Amino acid sequence: MGEQQVEELNHQRLHLSTRKKGGLVTMPFIIANEAFEKVASYGLVPNMILYLISDYKIGVAKGTNILFLWTAASNFAPVLGAFLSDSYLGRFLTIGLGSFFSLMGMFLLWLTTMVPSLKPPLCNQLTETCKQPTHSQFAFLIFAFIFISLGSGGVRPCSLAFGAEQIDDKKNPNNERALESFFGWYYAAGAIAVLIAFTGIVYIQDHAGGFWGSAILMVLSTILFFAASSLYVKMKVKKSLFTSFIQVIVVAYKNRKLPSKPPTADGWNYHKDSPDAVPTKRLRFLNKACIIQNPKDVTADGLASDPWSLCTVEQIEELKSLIRVLPLWSSGIMMSINVSQSSFPVIQASTMDRHLGSSFQIPAGSFAFFTIAVLALWVILYDRVVLPFASKLRGKPVHLGVKLRMGIGLVISSVAMVVSAIVEHARRKKAIEQGLVNDPQTVVAMSAMWLVPQYCLHGLAEAFSAIGQNEFFYSEFPKSMSSVAASLFLLGMAVANLLASLILSTVEKLTKTRPKRRLLLGPSRDELRKPFLLCGLQLGLRKESAEELQRARSVADERQSLFSSLPS
Repeated sequence: MGEQQVEELNHQRLHLSTRKKGGLVTMPFIIANEAFEKVASYGLVPNMILYLISDYKIGVAKGTNILFLWTAASNFAPVLGAFLSDSYLGRFLTIGLGSFFSLMGMFLLWLTTMVPSLKPPLCNQLTETCKQPTHSQFAFLIFAFIFISLGSGGVRPCSLAFGAEQIDDKKNPNNERALESFFGWYYAAGAIAVLIAFTGIVYIQDHAGGFWGSAILMVLSTILFFAASSLYVKMKVKKSLFTSFIQVIVVAYKNRKLPSKPPTADGWNYHKDSPDAVPTKRLRFLNKACIIQNPKDVTADGLASDPWSLCTVEQIEELKSLIRVLPLWSSGIMMSINVSQSSFPVIQASTMDRHLGSSFQIPAGSFAFFTIAVLALWVILYDRVVLPFASKLRGKPVHLGVKLRMGIGLVISSVAMVVSAIVEHARRKKAIEQGLVNDPQTVVAMSAMWLVPQYCLHGLAEAFSAIGQNEFFYSEFPKSMSSVAASLFLLGMAVANLLASLILSTVEKLTKTRPKRRLLLGPSRDELRKPFLLCGLQLGLRKESAEELQRARSVADERQSLFSSLPS
């Protein structure tokens, strides 16, 4: 090969390696990856409590707690995945590994339905006895759950940030509006995926059995993501965020006796290519970590000679951004507790009349369809109808602030809990009147469509609050922490799952010594006090008002009086 040909080939390779990547062409692959992962994993949730009860002979309380902890692990894992992504692996590799782990978990779970030795045998109809799962059988099931949780920890925190990277352009004057539209449509696509999971996947499980559908979807998810590998923008990881945070705290403590400002204006340590040359005035005690005490502490290339003695302004602001969002992050936990109560409505619906017409019966696990349908519908209406109409009406671009949307979501969520408590009171009353209190397998003569309003309200609440939170976190964090920003909402869900498990365990323990009034004796008795308790907690945290707390207590007292009047 001649010298001229070699030079031309090198020029072509350079052109291919430096051509513009990212853009809208990558969106179908990124969105499809998470959408299929969501269809596969969320499709497991609705019927999982019924699978644990029927196939693994696990009680309602224990099974619900297992699902709470599994969901909590699935929501905690994204925090670990976010730090690994932003500190070591990068988002592309983290999503790829997450997809593989999810696929392994789905495969193991599918095996539990195919291999009889992996779960307890059928109950003995003559003696009416059922064997509990062995330690090895239970461990195999838990391993499947762990792999699925690890997979979600890789995909969910990185997918949103990875997609935003492909279109985020600060030079674009409409960049903020483009990102707002992207977040809305991304969430709508995820909602539609969950919608399919709660209908199609649940229907397949009810009529065909097994978890093979979820396994196939994860295969497609993994293949589609890697198919567009050459098209993605892949940002390189510069440092470990966790180590950076620890360094800031340590150096700030070492320099605690220094004045808040350096003696000269150029006494702050910052990267030359960083827009942050001076730290912000908030949380000023952290600013002492980037004060240059000795010019020798900075090397010739502008870096700190010892990162455990001197930090940069950029490091300070990254830690501040995390601390700054914590109050608003915590406000969404109570709403997430409401959302996490997915097992109880399934059991609730299974005891009600779910027929539409004479032949079709809605699967108990598919009622979450209404939540997702309302969520997706509102996102589309908000982006395509509400905002354009409001902008035309006012003669200028209009959009609701993220904090306002989060607040609206919390209020609607509180209303949803009030509605769910009223419906549960009516359902339980009918069960008592029909003498079905101790016969949880019998269907109460009450239409399950009474559950639809609470599902719809939860969907509307999530459309306001969840999307608002994700957008708020992404806008508040620097670009190097995009995955951490995307994981904070899931971290709130994880904390909510643990709190929900604590509430359930506490109420179960307190009522265990009173069998006649035990909370989880059967489906006709559950969900009695809890909706009122959660409603009161949420209103109290949101309003921070003694009046609201007193109102919640009076409602709880009223429910207690109903307990006292029950026949023993």
